[in-house]
Amino acid sequence: MPILNSHSLEFISRSPEQTRRVGMRLGGKLQTGDVIGLVGDLGSGKTTLMQGVASGWGSLDPVSSPTFVLVNVYRHPEGGQLFHLDAYRLSGPAEAEDLDVTTMLDAGPLVVEWAERIQKILPPDHLQVVMTYIDENCRDLIISAHGSRYELLLADIRKQIYGR
Repeated sequence: MPILNSHSLEFISRSPEQTRRVGMRLGGKLQTGDVIGLVGDLGSGKTTLMQGVASGWGSLDPVSSPTFVLVNVYRHPEGGQLFHLDAYRLSGPAEAEDLDVTTMLDAGPLVVEWAERIQKILPPDHLQVVMTYIDENCRDLIISAHGSRYELLLADIRKQIYGR
């Protein structure tokens, strides 16, 4: 278990609904060009968190894991796109570059599942969520900010969750 610093927040989710609510809080703060990297084994709750992110961002589109299509695009009713990339089946950063991540970031926020597989092409400033399976309902989420924009976002999320 990592030792947390002021750039990180740990949250134990006790249900899929609670995981979605954390995602909704994150999604409500996203802007074009933002990047969230999700790290965690199969079954750790990445897609459940993403369902909340898309909902909080404002999309009414159903959310599913983009494992076989690589990128899902969710629409906002007032325009805009939210990109959901699954790097699980990618051979590495070079293959991810072929998907043109830069163009995605110019058009909307980007959430990457299995982000550690393509870390080299992601912007150094981003929010990372490491998710760990505890039991059927519980997940451990460690949210880490990298860069000043994400420090502010994390402080806001911390205040929303813990009231301080």
